[in-house]
Amino acid sequence: MARSETPRSIAAKRGMLARLFSFSTTLSFSSSLSTTPSTPSTPSSSTHNMFSESVMEETIKNVESIITKWDPNSSPITRATSLFHSNREEAEDFLESVNDLRRAMHALVSEHSTSDKLLLAQNLMQIAMARLEKEFYQILSAARDQKDPESISARSSEGSSNLEDENELGSEEEFTTAGESNTNVERVTALAMSSDLKSIADCMISSGYSMECIKIYKLIRKSIVDEGLYLLGIEEFRPSQILKMNWEALEHQIKNWLNAVKIAAKTLFIGEKALCDHVFSASQTIRESCFSEITIGGLNLFRFPELVAKCKKLPERIFPLLELYEALSDIRPDVELIFDSESTSKIRQQAVSSLHGLGESIRAILSDFESTIQKDSSKALIVGGGIHPLTQKVTSYISSLADYSRILSDIVADSSPPGNTAFPKAYYESPNYDASSTPAVSVHLAWLILVLLCKLDRKAEGYKDMSLSYLFLANNLQFVIDKVCTTRLYVLLGEDWVFKHAEKVIQYASTYETLAWGNVFSSLPENNSPLLSPEAAKECFQRFNAAFEEAYKKQASWVVPDRRLRDELKVSIAKELIPAYREFYDKHKVMLSRVKDFEVFVRFGPDDLGNYLSDLFHGTAISGSTSPPTPR
Repeated sequence: MARSETPRSIAAKRGMLARLFSFSTTLSFSSSLSTTPSTPSTPSSSTHNMFSESVMEETIKNVESIITKWDPNSSPITRATSLFHSNREEAEDFLESVNDLRRAMHALVSEHSTSDKLLLAQNLMQIAMARLEKEFYQILSAARDQKDPESISARSSEGSSNLEDENELGSEEEFTTAGESNTNVERVTALAMSSDLKSIADCMISSGYSMECIKIYKLIRKSIVDEGLYLLGIEEFRPSQILKMNWEALEHQIKNWLNAVKIAAKTLFIGEKALCDHVFSASQTIRESCFSEITIGGLNLFRFPELVAKCKKLPERIFPLLELYEALSDIRPDVELIFDSESTSKIRQQAVSSLHGLGESIRAILSDFESTIQKDSSKALIVGGGIHPLTQKVTSYISSLADYSRILSDIVADSSPPGNTAFPKAYYESPNYDASSTPAVSVHLAWLILVLLCKLDRKAEGYKDMSLSYLFLANNLQFVIDKVCTTRLYVLLGEDWVFKHAEKVIQYASTYETLAWGNVFSSLPENNSPLLSPEAAKECFQRFNAAFEEAYKKQASWVVPDRRLRDELKVSIAKELIPAYREFYDKHKVMLSRVKDFEVFVRFGPDDLGNYLSDLFHGTAISGSTSPPTPR
């Protein structure tokens, strides 16, 4: 029932009513009210106005009972009971009554602004709005159980509906919220809640209580979103905090962000967008304003990668940056779709700014990495011509970069090869070479390998023995090829690249063989040469012995780590050496067997040579000796 009021408060309320409804046109209460106004002085007009006023007064009287029944201040029981939870049919009647009351008030303000019933109507409207505010708050609070941030992570794997579809919800269509329900019962409950929220919001806004409705919605929904971000581990960092953070702690934050950002974008924000658009579908301005304020925490989420990108640029830090770039790039379409209004443009711009910052940082690290290879000043020679640590480090790094080829292709797409040096076409030389069709990431990684190979060429010059320098080059290039063939680099560089560089290994190996074993080969007579005199044959054996022993002694500590290359070298040397030696040995053995000290100058049998060769390239000589053992 209406409460007693002072004359001053009555006058104030009348003024407020006039202002409240002055922006609206007169809405028809029913078909009986939709009449053409006539001259007030005529009897028919007076009769009509009296009839219209009586109908409106009757309407106010009819809605009074249900509205006052649910006055939240009437009794503790009413205050504790939820209208929408206890009796949905009565809740619908309540909303319809409020709408009838609003229409009646509109008509009274327009046609009977001095009617005493306006005060009663205003009191009833205040009671109704107090009840709807309470119901709105309770439903939003209950919705926290349906969209609990703690369960976001588990629910996110179920996916979410397309945002555009969610925005096209009808009164009976299913509405998917940020924490998508796990059961049909939960889905029905969530649908009912969102439908109730929309009905209440529509009623409050149309009744002139939009500010109260929006305030409650923002308060609760922002707390839920903020709590969700907090539970996902999203914090607000100052730039100085990130710059001062040790790398281990920062890596932890990066891993946490990578886990959180997809959930936040594809579940939390997209669900919040759909809910906000649904509840405030009647007003684009309201829903954009609400969503903007509720999700303002997204700025902290999308600012984090940009802060990380400003940290010290070290080669090993490129991989977390690539992961950040990949995650941000993957969700960018969602960000553009979710934060599509002018009021949320700051979040869109922040995501773009972070992507740009990450890209710049990654390109800078790649450039610094190239410089690191070129400036490597280590002078120590690798014993035995084995694999240089620089080769291992660089190839491992580049092969890891290849795993991020999709992301790198975006980052280096518009950049020239590192060092601002024109990329040599010969590097991709093949029958089907087409520089214009070569992916930028492939060119970039191939360039880094070329920089390494050029550096290895210079390091090979440090060996005094030319044959060892070529063995060093063969070993290291073979290591690079093996790395390419066993990683994603093979897909990026291609079969032609591998074939071309495998040929280079063969050239290095052939040059090594000529330089290392040339004296041994030349110590023997050419094939099909005439029988030598005993003295000449003796001298020839002695020359061979000396050359072979010298070659063996020198190469006893040399290594060929790659088993296939090692076997191929041994087979190649054996094919050149053993048949020639066997022919010479068999041709002169009988003649020299009668010469004194035969075993002194005929030290090796043909089969012995194969045994000695088999022991080469392991880095140690037989029995730890640097000289060939006595033949068996």
